[in-house]
Amino acid sequence: MGVPRRGVVRYAIVGLGHIAQVAVLPAFAHAQRNSRVVALVSDDPVKLSILSKRYHIENTYSYDEYDSCLEEVDAVYIALPNSMHAEYTVRAARAGVHVLCEKPMAVTVDECRRMIKACRDHRVKLMIAYRLHFEEILANTRRPNPNAARGIGEIVDQSKF
Repeated sequence: MGVPRRGVVRYAIVGLGHIAQVAVLPAFAHAQRNSRVVALVSDDPVKLSILSKRYHIENTYSYDEYDSCLEEVDAVYIALPNSMHAEYTVRAARAGVHVLCEKPMAVTVDECRRMIKACRDHRVKLMIAYRLHFEEILANTRRPNPNAARGIGEIVDQSKF
């Protein structure tokens, strides 16, 4: 299974904790043109019920049903606790499903290597979700500042405050 050249990429959001509720699902609600959440995965039936209704997502799965979910999607957004990132990424890769994983990638270097290898071996994309480079304060550090020697402004010793 691969991402269609044209059309909509079908995502499953895996894990429905804070980051999924306040950042991921609302962002996908505005990305209807080329990406759509078609499935939610969680072991919390209350969250599954509330969020599937709020975002009009018909397909819901428990963690035990994850492999079945992978048959229905092109990509997963892993928003699980950090210690679960490697396992769910490797499982998705083995199913030929692309992975967008919340940071940090994993809790050990060995887990990261396993994730990378699984995605390479199964020829799927692996990307780590990092949205802060779009935050205004960070975007401004990349803009030339005529008053600063290196573009980010004067370094201030905060211990004096």
